[in-house]
Amino acid sequence: MIRPDGIDTLDARLIDLFTENPSVGVLGASRRLGVARGTVQARLDRLQSRGVIASMGPQIDPAALGYPVTAFCTLEIRQRQGHAPVVAHLAAIPEVLEIHSTTGAGDLIVRIVARDNADLGRVIDEIIDDVHVLRANTSMCLVTHLDHRTGPLVTAAAERGERHVD
Repeated sequence: MIRPDGIDTLDARLIDLFTENPSVGVLGASRRLGVARGTVQARLDRLQSRGVIASMGPQIDPAALGYPVTAFCTLEIRQRQGHAPVVAHLAAIPEVLEIHSTTGAGDLIVRIVARDNADLGRVIDEIIDDVHVLRANTSMCLVTHLDHRTGPLVTAAAERGERHVD
């Protein structure tokens, strides 16, 4: 038995299978994992309801859409109004992919994409065109050595969950 907030190795295998092959389907997953279809469906439902699986949607590669340039922009903002006005402004810019509140010198870190370096300049200009943005510092990504991943984290969580059985 696993903790209510943990996952086990079957959950981890299920997540890994759907990550590697999102179109496998419940029946295909049950065959590959050697468990009943109802078990797969119940596990998926539980993982989704708990928020462990946030989406079954496709992962999009911005470069394949014509946006091969990635940059990270650290913003210092006016604190008087909080983060909400800046976040609303940034969310309206299609090239803004992520926005994170941070500690340290900046207040927000924003991941952005662009068609080329000139287009990156345009996107940055659009980002800083807000009265609440005081300063921006942008770093271009030259090479992505490790893209967003969760597989090793899922495996570690499953191992930890099975070690802490109540």
